[in-house]
Parts: sequence; C-alpha cells; structure tokens
Amino acid sequence: MNSNLTPIRILAADDHVLLRKGIALILANQPDMILVAEASNGREAIEQYRAHQPDITLMDLQMPEMNGRDAAIAIRSEFPEARIIILTTYAGDVQVLRAMKVGARGYLLKTLLDKELIEAIRAVHAGKKMLSAEASFELAEHSTSEALTPGEIDVLRLIAAGNANKQIAERLSITEDTVKGRVKNILSKLDANDRTHAAMIGVKRGLIES
Repeated sequence: MNSNLTPIRILAADDHVLLRKGIALILANQPDMILVAEASNGREAIEQYRAHQPDITLMDLQMPEMNGRDAAIAIRSEFPEARIIILTTYAGDVQVLRAMKVGARGYLLKTLLDKELIEAIRAVHAGKKMLSAEASFELAEHSTSEALTPGEIDVLRLIAAGNANKQIAERLSITEDTVKGRVKNILSKLDANDRTHAAMIGVKRGLIES
C-alpha cells in the first residue's frame, strides 16, 4: 500500500475499554488507518468529533449519559457529511432500521469486528454502506412483517417488565380488555408462543430495550 496515502482517521466511541483497545489493535495493523480519538459515552463522542472531525466514527449504541443513536443524530445535525458505523451486540431489524434512519452508513456486530471492521471502514470511507451479514438477514427475514402499533409496543414493554394485564391496564389508563386485545395482536404479529417469548423477540429485534 502506498505510504503517501492520507490515512483514514477514525474515532471509536464505546463505553467498554476492552473493546476500544481491541479496535485500536486491529487498526494498528492497517497502514491506511489511524485511531485519532476515543470516547466512552455519547457526549464525549460529540466533543471528540468536533475536536477531530474524523473520516469515520465507530459508534456503540448502548452507552451511558447519551446513547449512540442520539449522539449520531447530534453529530450529523452539525456535520451532515459524518460517516458513522454503528457497533452493537444486537442484529435486530428494528434496531438496524433506526440506525439507518439517523444516517448511519454501517451496522456491525461486535462479535464479528475482527472479521468485518476493516472491510466496513474502507467501504464506508469509499461512500458505500455496510451491514453485517446477520443484520442483513434479520432485515430480509422481517421485511414483510406487520409492524406493531405504538400502543402495542407500550404493552410489550410492560410485559417484558413483568406486569400482568391488570397492572398494564392501570399503567396505560386503558381497559383490561384493550390490553388483552393488544397482547393477542402482539403474539400474532411476532409469531410468539406466549408473553415471555414475545418479550424475548421484542428485545432481539430491537422493538424494546432489555
């Protein structure tokens, strides 16, 4: 590789020090890439982006103080050309779609970083988009799924928190019959065996947070 090429400048934002060290090690072996800054939460990511204006930002979704999605929105509102690759442990289709809606150019699973990170950085830097194979599969698998309504998602969130129908009705100020109707719809739309299964599917797909 031509040593005269300007290296791709990268910001890594993740609240886990070990993951950032892992990224640093992977990038250290690439003559065309350089890690210019790190951040441990969304607010730091915005500050570091402003300070360094990197070519590529690697952004964890789940971070304290401010999550990666909100940080990505803030960065792209100030720097519309920002190229952000989301790093996550979730391959859920809803999670992927949310990331893409805020302008992320890539979506990688942390478990596959050693295999996909370098390729993704080069692809996104070249103006392409890059999805983990597993994330692409999830999108394709659920592309024809009927979406849950906001009301059904509210019920699913409370189911996941361990609430019974009566408690859900009280929390949402609706009748117990309405809750039962929404639960029936949720089970049908998610193809779930029972309430627990529905909650698990909701977390896996990114409909609700664990």
